Amino acid sequence: MLAAPRGFCAGVEKAIKALDWMTRVFEPPVYCYHEIVHNQFVVDYFKSLGVIFIDDVTVVPSGAPLMLSAHGSPPEVIEAARRSGGPVIDAVCPLVTKVHHELKVRVRKGYTILYVGHEGHEEAVGTMAVAPDSVHLIESTADIDRLSDLEGPIALLSQTTLSLDEWQHLREYAQIKFPDIWMPNRSDLCFATTNRQAALRAVAAESHAVVVIGSANSSNTVALTKVAEAVGAPRVLRINGAFELPDDLTGVVAVTAGASAPESLVNEVLDALDPINGVSVQTVTVEDEYFPPPPELRELLKTLSAVLDLALNTPRASNFDGQADREFTAAEVLASAAR
Repeated sequence: MLAAPRGFCAGVEKAIKALDWMTRVFEPPVYCYHEIVHNQFVVDYFKSLGVIFIDDVTVVPSGAPLMLSAHGSPPEVIEAARRSGGPVIDAVCPLVTKVHHELKVRVRKGYTILYVGHEGHEEAVGTMAVAPDSVHLIESTADIDRLSDLEGPIALLSQTTLSLDEWQHLREYAQIKFPDIWMPNRSDLCFATTNRQAALRAVAAESHAVVVIGSANSSNTVALTKVAEAVGAPRVLRINGAFELPDDLTGVVAVTAGASAPESLVNEVLDALDPINGVSVQTVTVEDEYFPPPPELRELLKTLSAVLDLALNTPRASNFDGQADREFTAAEVLASAAR
C-alpha cells in the first residue's frame, strides 16, 4: 500500500532545482550552507557535481558562489554570506520564512515566544536566531512548566516539520498554562508534512509493516515513523533505500517517503519488495503547490540571459518562464547525473 502524497514537497523541489542551476551556471566548487535538504542521496548527488557543504560561511573563498539551505539560516549567517562578495542564493522554504516573519512581528509587539521544535535542528536554530533573547525552545510539557512565571504577552510558534501528534499536545498544554497565548490563525506545520502524515495514517493501521524512506536527520521523516507507531503499526522501519530492507517482511506493507526523499528511492523499494498482489496507491489529497526559484536566482538568470542575447544579437528575454520551471521537476534534476 503506497501512501500519497509522499516524497518531495514544493520547498524541496525549489531548493534542489535552485542548487542545480548553481552547478550549471558556475564552475565548481559551489558552496552550500548546511545540507540543501536532509537526504543523503540528494547530498551525495550534488557532491558529485562539485558542491561543497559547509557549516560555517566564513570558510567560503571570497567571491565564490554560495547557496543557503531550504531550512532557513540565522540572520547573522545571511549577513556574513553577503559580505563574502560572491553570489548568494537563499533557498529557504517560504513556509519557514513565514514563521520567521511571524516571530519578528510578535517580538516587535513585546511578545515572548514559545517555539515548539527540536534542539539543534537547522530550522529551529535559524528561526530562534531571529530574536534569541525573546524565544524559548519547547520540546516537552516540562519545558512549558519551567516558564510558568513568564509575564507579558506570549505567543506560540512551531518548527514546520513536526508531526501533528507531537505538536498538538504541546499546543493544548500551552493554552492551559497561558490562556491568553497568541497563535497563528493557521498552524505553522507545513501542509506537505501534514498531508504526508494523513496519507500514512490512511494505510498504516491496515498494514503488517510500515516502511518510511528518508534520512535519519530528516525531521519530517522521523515524524512519519512516529505517526506509524502512534496508529499501532506492528512494525515500523525507517530506511535510506532498498539496500536496507530486511528480508523477512510479510503480509501488507505500507510505504511512504519523507518530504526530502526522491521518488526514485520509492521505486527501488517497490521493486525490491516485489509484492505478490501488486501495489495499491491510497491518495488522501493531490498537491499542486509550486514555489518559484529564489528571487536572487531569477535575477541572476535574467542577467545571464541578457548578456547571452546581447552577444548573439537576439531579443532579450525579460520575463522568467515560470511555466517551464514548474514543469521541470527535481526528479529530472537527479536523473541527469550524466549531463
